[in-house]
Amino acid sequence: MKTDIVVIGAGAAGLMAAIAAGRRGRRVLVLDHADKAGAKILISGGGRCNFTNTGCVPERFLSGNRHFARSALARYTPADFLALVQKHRIAWHEKTLGQLFCDNSARDIVSMLVGEAEAAGTTIRLRTRVGEVSRPDRFRIDTDAGPVEAEALVVATGGLSIPRMGATGLAFRIAERFGVPVAPTRPGLVPLTFAEPEAARLRALAGVSLDTEAAIGRVRFREASLFTHRGLSGPAILQISSYWDGVGPVELDLLPGRDAREVLRSRRRGRGKAALATILGELLPQRLAQDIAGGIVAEAGPAAMGPVGGLPDRVLDRVAASLNGWSLRPSGTEGYAKAEVMVGGIDTRALSSQTMAARSVPGLFFVGEAVDVTGWLGGYNFQWAWSSGWAAGQAA
Repeated sequence: MKTDIVVIGAGAAGLMAAIAAGRRGRRVLVLDHADKAGAKILISGGGRCNFTNTGCVPERFLSGNRHFARSALARYTPADFLALVQKHRIAWHEKTLGQLFCDNSARDIVSMLVGEAEAAGTTIRLRTRVGEVSRPDRFRIDTDAGPVEAEALVVATGGLSIPRMGATGLAFRIAERFGVPVAPTRPGLVPLTFAEPEAARLRALAGVSLDTEAAIGRVRFREASLFTHRGLSGPAILQISSYWDGVGPVELDLLPGRDAREVLRSRRRGRGKAALATILGELLPQRLAQDIAGGIVAEAGPAAMGPVGGLPDRVLDRVAASLNGWSLRPSGTEGYAKAEVMVGGIDTRALSSQTMAARSVPGLFFVGEAVDVTGWLGGYNFQWAWSSGWAAGQAA
């Protein structure tokens, strides 16, 4: 079979690339080994697909080249995708921090994309495995349904996250085959794990959730954190995990926006007869309050016992430091199985930021999660899929 463009991957970026190319009159064939198109879209956002974010600025994406995403994001914006959603009369709503969700189901987004692709003349072939990819003259893609030849090849196979959804390293094998460099990869937007004895302490708090600010250096995220049987999760932790270098600590502020030292000294003046655990219980979930109070007593000894009115400044300051700057050193993450995205990927220095084309291989494009561009939690990575797919589809 011969066609103009082959897109490998019927996910968010691949379908968008097919739509953009098909509208230009290009013959497009989309190949995917999955049983259905948009499999990862269907499970996103609790089944309601957080399809974009109104705050998609380049500074909210990680990349070896922090400016790389700028061009694609400017050419196909959240407003552009929202216009497509509204054209199909898909009901949607905005949640906190600019996150846009479907009212009904993520299936609405997949149906919209597949419908637009087919209307543009695209052929989507599922349950088709891709083998060797070569380029004697045109691109030749060997599949279990026979070989396909194309002038251009768009690789939209995603990253390594959520392997149960069929994630593979195909994009990287194709990159290696054509000499396109790959930046080191790691799980992103992923829960953090801890070694003993910290793990035991966090296990005892499993199920506790509260508003926090998680920080690594100057990078800070204020959202909920959740203690789990394996460590820490919740939006704030998932966000900061993408910035964790695998070695250093993560700082957790349990009273974000408040000076714990001033709060405690005020309580000491007004509630001098109350126990430390009681005061902390008014500020934090009870189990966490008891844990911190017990830890301070274990560290400071008799000086930390008795009513809060009798606690010396040095003990109160130690409590305040625990509240505003709890330093935790993760031992690892829950890996790609629980990661929402992959950090790293196809090296952006090897790609055109305007078209997503490999500079050294005419006609070869990489889009979506496979590329070394990773967005924040909350619809950013879908917007990168739409924007990068659109850019490639306009050029392929």
